[in-house]
Amino acid sequence: MSEHAADHPHETAPGAEHERDDLAQATRDIAEVPAVEVITAAAVNLLSAAAVKCGLADDPETQTDLDEARKLINALAGLITAGAPEISDSHARPLRDGLRSVQLAFREASAIPDEPGKGPGEKYTGPVN
Repeated sequence: MSEHAADHPHETAPGAEHERDDLAQATRDIAEVPAVEVITAAAVNLLSAAAVKCGLADDPETQTDLDEARKLINALAGLITAGAPEISDSHARPLRDGLRSVQLAFREASAIPDEPGKGPGEKYTGPVN
C-alpha cells in the first residue's frame, strides 16, 4: 500500500474504480445468461482441459498428465450427472458423448488400466468400454 493510500484509507487506488465498474458489468452480464449456458460452458471447459491432459492435443509428449486428467474427468462426470436433469437432452447428450470419449482416451493412455468401474468419472457413469 502506498504511503498516500495509508494516510487516506477511504480513497481508492488509481484504477480501482474502473475495476469495480468492470466487475459490476460482468455481474450484470452473467445475470443475463441462462443457467443451461453456464452449465454447458463449464462442462465444455472441463472437457477441453481433460482432452488436452489425456494427450489429445497438438503436443501430447509435453501436455499429457493423467493425474490432472483424472481430476478433470471426475469433475466433468459429476457436473454432467448433476446437471443433465437441469438441461435439455439436446445439450446433455453431446456432453455425455464427450465425457465418454475422454474416459476412453484416458484408459488408452494409461499404462496401468483401472479396474472396470474404477476409472475417472466411472463412479458417476458406470464402467466405460
